Amino acid sequence: MAWQRPDGRQPDQLRSVQFERDYTRFSAASVLASSGETKVLCNVTIQPGVPRFLQDSGQGWLTAEYRMLPGATQQRHSRETFKLSGRTQEIQRLIGRSLRAAVDLKALGEMTVMVDADVIQADAGTRTTSITGGFVALADAFNKMVQQGKLERSPIRHQIAAVSVGLLEGEPFLDLNYDEDVAAEIDFNVVMNDQLGMIELQGTAEANSFTRQQLTKIMDYAEKGIQELLHFQRQALGNRE
Repeated sequence: MAWQRPDGRQPDQLRSVQFERDYTRFSAASVLASSGETKVLCNVTIQPGVPRFLQDSGQGWLTAEYRMLPGATQQRHSRETFKLSGRTQEIQRLIGRSLRAAVDLKALGEMTVMVDADVIQADAGTRTTSITGGFVALADAFNKMVQQGKLERSPIRHQIAAVSVGLLEGEPFLDLNYDEDVAAEIDFNVVMNDQLGMIELQGTAEANSFTRQQLTKIMDYAEKGIQELLHFQRQALGNRE
């Protein structure tokens, strides 16, 4: 029997996507990014100076922090303070790598960009929502700096988005929610740019192996989802297509 999606979506259908810009007051830019019931608050802070290894290089830096807030899940998630879990460290490194691929760090100059992704409600896909929403906040922050005369041009060089695809009952399903994520035999997270170049591909066999043919179907679904997410990002930023 083929897997039936709990929310009735088609196998290649995204959850509802929303970007609520300027969600907080004091950040350089902020976005509340929603993918279905997953909600991530993405804040961008930009400060002068760079880490020591980049001093006097003329190049900027971008890094990210990711946290799951205590009330984001059905059972309270303990707040991580002094010691981060391996999962948290892995996710925030992924967010940082992905968003650095969007930016010309030389054009940024010696400034450091911090992207904070705080999960306020989790229904799977928190890392992909953090990347996709983080890009919108990043683009907003740079556009504001250009308007304020702090940058000659936006250092954005590529648009970036991310999505999950899983195999259930041997078939691919796009943008898994929690019920699907825990049941998936294979789980992929895919990050791409606006030219559909791959930034990162994370694929894990949770229960079974997968074939080359299944991988092709997974990537077809991911590419379709990424193209739609890129469209929603452009809409949110007010860019005409």
